[in-house]
Amino acid sequence: MSHLSAVDEERFDIVVLQSPTAVLVDFWAEWCTPCRKLHPTLEALAEELDGRLKIVQVDVQAEQALAMRHGVMNIPTLILFKDGEEVKRIIGNRSKKRLLKDLQPYL
Repeated sequence: MSHLSAVDEERFDIVVLQSPTAVLVDFWAEWCTPCRKLHPTLEALAEELDGRLKIVQVDVQAEQALAMRHGVMNIPTLILFKDGEEVKRIIGNRSKKRLLKDLQPYL
């Protein structure tokens, strides 16, 4: 079972910006090899940090306007939102250890 859920422009504000917990948004595409390689890492993080961090995905192919709204120029791009505000942006693939280190100050 996947711990990652897809979010579209219609639900973005409710799911991400109004969330009581921090939300990591993965802007990705099916054809993106680094995105696919990052997926298992995000699954593991979502399970490990359940209750402290929610991880959702935005398919940039289907949600181009949403990607543009958040200034996503490269994928994978991970944007961490806390209290409705962007607090951290990570571009490219990362190891689980490195992602945890980057995210820890915001959890």
